Amino acid sequence: MHRHEHPRAETEARSQAALERALTLAFWDALERGPLPPMAALEAAARTVGTLYRQIATLHGPSPRCGCGWNPEPDEDLIRLEAMLAAALVERPRSMLEDLPVQGRA
Repeated sequence: MHRHEHPRAETEARSQAALERALTLAFWDALERGPLPPMAALEAAARTVGTLYRQIATLHGPSPRCGCGWNPEPDEDLIRLEAMLAAALVERPRSMLEDLPVQGRA
């Protein structure tokens, strides 16, 4: 691993966590504002992710307007997104250190 890859991975992880928090807050806010069944809200979220993918893929297509180097592969990307959704559905909550009971003194 190169010297700059570790900080880049940490920055990406922080950015992903911030985006996940923002999306989660927006989702719960939408549910609290009006009569919207949870599945309808989830369907809207899925459509939005699909729309975002299409928009971003267009910017990175045959004549990329972004220099990041990403090349959309719709079939592979869909499989990856489906896998992330499936993993989140079956993922068990991980214990956080702060949630564990104190077991003595250090």
